[in-house]
Amino acid sequence: MSAVVGIHAASPPALPLLADADVSRILAWREDKAVSAGQFLAEVGALAARLPSARHVVNLCDDRYRFIVSFCAAAVAGQSNLLPGTRTPQAIAETLDAYPDSYVLAERTLDPAPARQFLLPETLHGGTAAMPALPPDRVVAIAFTSGSTGVPKANAKTWGAVCASSALNAGAVCANGASNIVATVPPQHMYGLELSVLLPLRSRAAIHSGHPFFPADIARALAQVPAPRVLVTTPHHLRALLRSGTDLPALTAIVSATAPLDAQLASAAETRYATRVIELFGSTETCVIAERRATRDEPWKLYPGVSLHPQPDGTLVDARYFPTPTLLHDIVELLPPGRFRLCGRNGDLLEIAGKRASLGDLNHRLLAIPGVNDGVVFQLDADAGGVRRLAALVVAPGMAAGKIVDALRAGVDPVFLPRPLKIIAALPRNAAGKLPRAALLEALRRA
Repeated sequence: MSAVVGIHAASPPALPLLADADVSRILAWREDKAVSAGQFLAEVGALAARLPSARHVVNLCDDRYRFIVSFCAAAVAGQSNLLPGTRTPQAIAETLDAYPDSYVLAERTLDPAPARQFLLPETLHGGTAAMPALPPDRVVAIAFTSGSTGVPKANAKTWGAVCASSALNAGAVCANGASNIVATVPPQHMYGLELSVLLPLRSRAAIHSGHPFFPADIARALAQVPAPRVLVTTPHHLRALLRSGTDLPALTAIVSATAPLDAQLASAAETRYATRVIELFGSTETCVIAERRATRDEPWKLYPGVSLHPQPDGTLVDARYFPTPTLLHDIVELLPPGRFRLCGRNGDLLEIAGKRASLGDLNHRLLAIPGVNDGVVFQLDADAGGVRRLAALVVAPGMAAGKIVDALRAGVDPVFLPRPLKIIAALPRNAAGKLPRAALLEALRRA
């Protein structure tokens, strides 16, 4: 009589919450006061024991440190952090409706109050500095695309995937060891989540708890942390910093993402602040997958283990930590070894009256016009004849719309001149500096 022995593949080992086990190291700065990893772990444990029973939580904490504590406490409790692209009452209500077993976690009562809300206690006591470990397949976050090209889409992020991705980010941003990071982007946005939440968890980097927006606030936050300092920001914030003339403390690096970074803007920042500007490329679907030195306008360098496969409608991206390959609508030219050049987005390529252009080039030309502080060219929905005209919203105090159109006409075929072009006080950027399509259409309607 023979015996049949069942063989089961061993489950992947759980991964600790912090990649560095040193509980004495500084994990965060709350203004100029240091928070140790041990204190952080104690607060995570205390909060995890108090959270409501649910599968999902909409994390709306403004203080970045308290967001990280809440994010990790939810993950330890087996809950997924829902990260909607906006925090309007309508967006929050729609998210709660889409995920019935969920609640809102916030630092203060919201107005109007959501259906299910848990207020974060002012102080957390009673936890121990024990190091939790999470299964790599646990979904710790569900991030939503910004809606720049349409309806936001949900993207589940497992603990194993974000740990692998964060290790690559650490190699790009913190190659010289521990850094103190100040970020202008919110933690709820995927770029902000990667660089200001996950990076401190999975490296020796420490994060400032603030969310500075104006140049003076950015300078103040940087002054509250010691060197080496890294500023995580966007082209929009970087342009405002340079225009303001604000002095900044010594910076090891400036990191930029969320929108294409003009090489001239990057060069001006490197000269003004005596540092290097690192541009990152990624998406909500893939996380960061490539880097480059923006001043040289050089090809992008893929992160180790990431591969690109051009398709007729975009580019298929794959990596060992992806559950499945992911299609992006970016058109690329592959260059050896492990490099590529961006040729625009599939949706950015324009064809009108048999002629071709790109939205990226049109926006570059618009922003290069003297007197234009900010602006965007975008395509409208098709009219009754099936034609999709171009429109533009421009921030240019004291300038007439006709003068801007004339400046564009010098280098743009007439069929691609935006009509209408409206002068407005400010573009409807979200907290990450992006421009959701619905917000652009509403701003154009009101202009």
